Amino acid sequence: MAHAATFPSAPAPATAHAPHHRGSHRERRILRSERILATRAVAESLVSAAGLQRRPVLNQAGAEIGHLVDVVARWSDGQTYPPVTGLVVRVGRRLAFVDAASVDRLEWGEVRLASSRLDLRDFERRPGEVMLCRDVLDHQLVDTDGVQVIRAADLYLAQVLGRIRLVGVDVSLHSLWRRLGPARWRRRPTPERVIDWSAIQPFGESGRQPSEVRLRTSNDGLHRLRPGELADLLEDLERPARAELLDVLDPAEAADALEEMDPEEVRTLLREVDPGRAAALVEQMEPDEAVDALRDLDRDDRDDLLTRMTSAAAERLSVLLDYPEDRAGGIMTTLLVVATTDDTVDDVRRRLGELAEHRHDVDAVAVVDANGRLVWDLPLFDVALAAGSARLGQLVEHEETVTVPPGAGLADVAARFVEARRLSLLVVDDGRPVGRILADDVVDALLPVRGRARFPRLLQ
Repeated sequence: MAHAATFPSAPAPATAHAPHHRGSHRERRILRSERILATRAVAESLVSAAGLQRRPVLNQAGAEIGHLVDVVARWSDGQTYPPVTGLVVRVGRRLAFVDAASVDRLEWGEVRLASSRLDLRDFERRPGEVMLCRDVLDHQLVDTDGVQVIRAADLYLAQVLGRIRLVGVDVSLHSLWRRLGPARWRRRPTPERVIDWSAIQPFGESGRQPSEVRLRTSNDGLHRLRPGELADLLEDLERPARAELLDVLDPAEAADALEEMDPEEVRTLLREVDPGRAAALVEQMEPDEAVDALRDLDRDDRDDLLTRMTSAAAERLSVLLDYPEDRAGGIMTTLLVVATTDDTVDDVRRRLGELAEHRHDVDAVAVVDANGRLVWDLPLFDVALAAGSARLGQLVEHEETVTVPPGAGLADVAARFVEARRLSLLVVDDGRPVGRILADDVVDALLPVRGRARFPRLLQ
C-alpha cells in the first residue's frame, strides 16, 4: 500500500480500556487519543474504499486482469479494526475472489497483485464477511463518541499490524460529492471528517444473510452511553437498525432508553418489535412510564401486550390504566418503599439496597402503622443520618404529611407540591399509600406538547 508504515505495535483497541459503566467526556477523549487514526503514519496512508471501485486490477507483470468491484472484510471475530480478507474482481462476465494474501499494493490509482498467475475463484461470501461498498457504504452507523447516527460517505483502509484493515469512516459531504462527481474525483481520499472505526457500531438490514453487516460482539461503546443518548440513537435509526440495537442492550438498558424517548417514537417502536419483546420492555419500565407507553397504543395492541406479561406486572399496570391520565392516579408510580413504625433503619436500608436500580425514583419511605395507614413520609436523608437500630416510629415528625388522593387534578397536584416543598408526593387512598408522584412527572404532564424534557444527569 502506498506510503504505508510498518507498526511494531498498535494502540490497544478502545474497547480494552472501556469501562462498563457510563463514561465521562474525559474518558471518551482518552479513548480517542489511543485509537489507530491518532497515529500519524496511519492517517497519512489512508486509501478510499469508494475510490477503489472500478479501478483496474493488475497482475505482477502489469497486465490488467479485471476491475475491482468491492473490498471484503471480516469482523465477526470481534476485532476492533476488521481485516480485509480479499477483493471482489470483475473478470469478463464473472465475479472472482482474490485473497488478501495475493495483494501486493492497494493504492488510490490501482490494485496490483503479487503474482502473474492466479487461481481466481468465483466469489462466494463466507460467514462473517462483509462487502464494504455494498453493505456499509451509505448505510446507517452509530458513532458512540459523538453519540449520533451517521451515514458512511466513504470508508478508509490502511496497513496495520501486517494486514490491510478498515480503520475509519468519512461522514463529510465533500466525500459524498467526490463520489457522485467525475471518475477522476473519486480516486483520492478527502478525509475531512473521519471517525475512527473503533468508535463505530454498524448495523444490518432485515432480510440480509446472517453473514452480512451485524453489530460487533463487543458493544462496550454502546453500554457506556446514558439512557438519554441511547434514546436519541433509537429515534434516529431506521427500523432494522433500531431493532438490532434493542437486541444488544440488556432489558434494563433498553427500558431506561425507552423512558427517555418521545411518546410517539415509543409507540412506533413497540409496534415494530416482536410482541413478546415489546411486552418484556414495557414490563421493565418504571410503572408510570410503562402506563404512558401503553396508553399511546391502540386498545387491541395494549391488551395483547398485557396478556404477554407476568400476571403481577399486568395487574399492577392495569390498575394504573384505570385512572384517567389527567389525575394523580394516572401519573403516579406504584414503586413504593413502605415500612412500619416498628421496622428499624437497618431493615429499611436493606430494602433500599434491593432497589438500587430505581435510586432515581425513590426519595422517601412511606411509614405506616400496623393497619397499613400512613403515619409519615420519611425522607431518605433522615434514614441516612439515623442510627441503624432506631425504630422508624422514633423518626416520625408530629405534623401532617402532605398527600394527594388518586382523583386529584393536575393543578391540585402542582399546588400540593408547592405546599410540601418536596421532590415527590404520596398518593393516598382511604389513608393507605398507593403510589408516589415525582416532580418530573408533574412537569411532563403539564407540558403543552407531550414529550420528554431530557434533563442532563451529572457525569459520574
